[in-house]
Amino acid sequence: MEQQTILVLGGGIGGLRTARELSAKLGNEGDAIVAKILVFEKEQKSTFSPSLTWLMVGKRKEWQVERELNTTSGDGIEFIFGSIENVDPKNLTVTSGGKTYKGNHIVISLGAQQVIEQQLDAHGHNFYTVDGAGTFYESLKSFRGGHVVVMVSSLPYKSPVAPYEAAMLIDNYLREKGIREKAQISVVVPENEPMPFAGKEVSENILKLMEAREINYLPGYQFKATREKELVFTTAEGDKSLTADLLTFTPKHESPTVIQQAGLTGKSGWVEVNRDTLKTDFDHVYAIGDITTITLGESTQLPKAGVFAQHQAQVVAHNIVREIYGKSADKLFKAEGNYIMDLGDGKASKVGGDFYNNEVDIKEAGVMNQWMKQLQERSWFIKNF
Repeated sequence: MEQQTILVLGGGIGGLRTARELSAKLGNEGDAIVAKILVFEKEQKSTFSPSLTWLMVGKRKEWQVERELNTTSGDGIEFIFGSIENVDPKNLTVTSGGKTYKGNHIVISLGAQQVIEQQLDAHGHNFYTVDGAGTFYESLKSFRGGHVVVMVSSLPYKSPVAPYEAAMLIDNYLREKGIREKAQISVVVPENEPMPFAGKEVSENILKLMEAREINYLPGYQFKATREKELVFTTAEGDKSLTADLLTFTPKHESPTVIQQAGLTGKSGWVEVNRDTLKTDFDHVYAIGDITTITLGESTQLPKAGVFAQHQAQVVAHNIVREIYGKSADKLFKAEGNYIMDLGDGKASKVGGDFYNNEVDIKEAGVMNQWMKQLQERSWFIKNF
């Protein structure tokens, strides 16, 4: 059998899991390489994003949430570091560093491109990055009172539990420091309710969790502009402004420019895939994770979360290997998964279920869920590094 080449775009949670699954399922080992797996990634390090909320309250250090990607090379996996300059899905080629690579299959897992609007980073901290989460913690350590704002700047955004988890952890940090009564915490979002894709039960439970911690919830606030220490929002009642003494925010998310230029995005602005197979409109081209959009209902999409990227990686890797060995693809993606939301008091709630069949609920907060969240982090690093 002629040696195959599989091009994996992105070395994040989904891309790295895809490469690992492909190597194992193909039987790549040492010099016995059935297929080369080229992973294209602009960053030298991989970040375990679910741990960023811990980083922003001092429960983790930067080195604990990142790993060097080059340590994962071998068994047919090779990293191509640098920006991707061109993707040709029709001819199955990718250009990076001025060199064009030809593959037999392409898996797109580039995630969401983060865009900072209205110079938000001059007013607050983007906690969806290691640097932003770290600088927020430095500011939090010297915080003595005032208004802390956790803001979702636009829709859609990945890790939809993260803003609520961040608010809970900040609340707990300030309580432990003995200054909670001197602080006001607000979660400000464009949505009309928390995580609407998960259903009323989940939304209502999260509202109760925030209410119990005296965290203000301001729904229907669409970020518009910054003005000195003020944030300006468009709401159903007209423009409103808030003063933030300490701001942390989610950036605008959009599909990477190179993917848009390749003609891989649809009307949604994201890569629209078959919800069962993760195939794009191009033969032998798949897309997984945050870069995709999968419709659940009339106005809801599958949330962008690492748990789904990992499951999708398994499906795609399995089916590509089947094709390489001349067999038909036989595995379908089932949108089943759980988010674990750390409440900051040694307990955590678990949100999840079957998203395709609208069977999603929230489990009562407990210590076991918190341990499970820590285990997920540890397991990720052990399996991949």
